[in-house]
Amino acid sequence: MAYVDGFVAAVPAQNKDIYLAHAADAAALFHEFGATRVVECWGDDVPEGRTTDLHRAVQAKDGEVIVFAWIEYPSKEVRDAVGQKMMSDPRTKAMSETMPFDAKRMIYGGFEVLQGQGRNGEMGYADGALMAVPRTNRQAYLDFSENYAAVLRDCGANRVIEAWGDDVPEGKITDFPRSVKATSDETVVFSWIEWPSRVARDAGWSKAMEDPRMAQEMPFDGERMVHGGFVPILDR
Repeated sequence: MAYVDGFVAAVPAQNKDIYLAHAADAAALFHEFGATRVVECWGDDVPEGRTTDLHRAVQAKDGEVIVFAWIEYPSKEVRDAVGQKMMSDPRTKAMSETMPFDAKRMIYGGFEVLQGQGRNGEMGYADGALMAVPRTNRQAYLDFSENYAAVLRDCGANRVIEAWGDDVPEGKITDFPRSVKATSDETVVFSWIEWPSRVARDAGWSKAMEDPRMAQEMPFDGERMVHGGFVPILDR
């Protein structure tokens, strides 16, 4: 994996089964055209924030659940080719006409994977996060994230991925930059942590927060970071 597409959406809770069926159909197409993995995660522990949060990121309404999703590719070139095939396939058009959520409020973009190669163990739970990071802090963020990932893996995480904003379009209603109030000199980082279970995640974070290695300066504004805990509903 060298490139990912990231997505955040607000889905009516009563549409969960319909959404899963829709996502499974889409995943089959993505795999057919060259994607290596498609993951959809259903909001479980998504807190409200003081400055911003994932709910506000997609203008979620009462009764809607946050979905955090991503698609993995071996390269950006493969991702671009998959996108072209998806856009020209009549099956995609048919699916776009029956989306069980408001796609206009979905935020999406393409991200270059900075670190986190490998996949160990089944994912029973995921943490997802978005950050606005100054472009000049790319190396500082990489150093920070490598240390952060080492601690979390020592505390039970299976995998920690950090992906740097590369093809992150502006949206008419909302988008990734607005979700974290990014300035013109910042890009968005799309990050997730894979855990064996919710229990392992809660215990892991408790242990990690006591680790002295976590006492490092953040190369970004932590108050504008948005995050949440999610249950995987599709992983192919």
